[in-house]
Amino acid sequence: MFGLSKDNVQGQVGELVERLKSGANLNDEQAQKVLETIKSFVVEKYPMLSGAVNSMFGDK
Repeated sequence: MFGLSKDNVQGQVGELVERLKSGANLNDEQAQKVLETIKSFVVEKYPMLSGAVNSMFGDK
């Protein structure tokens, strides 16, 4: 995806989780819920992006 390896994308998702935790003072569970909520919203509103979103954030 966009020239990024799976490891790189997972690393960036991990970085996003850490930023949510520090920037919004969230715990691990809360940060994961934020990502799940954003993922669901994007897939619902832009189904053509579901493959890319699922690849980046996992297919849960």
